[in-house]
Amino acid sequence: MKTATVRARVEPELKLEVESVLNELGLSVSEAIEMYLRQIKLVHGIPFDIRIPNKTTQETFEHTDHGENLNYYKNAKDMFEKLED
Repeated sequence: MKTATVRARVEPELKLEVESVLNELGLSVSEAIEMYLRQIKLVHGIPFDIRIPNKTTQETFEHTDHGENLNYYKNAKDMFEKLED
């Protein structure tokens, strides 16, 4: 089978971390990229959701990142009771 070369620029640390994970899975970077490309072909798009959060979600992320508007509960029952209010 003929092959084509695909080149990509990535951060060196990212490459090393990904290679470590793939090594545990018994895969090379080339094999993982080929799997990714085949999935794109199969689903005719990116094989996972890529979304830009809406304004409310983005604001919530910003608040929680700063420790604002957080609620703490002793257990799940207390949390669900509060959600029902």
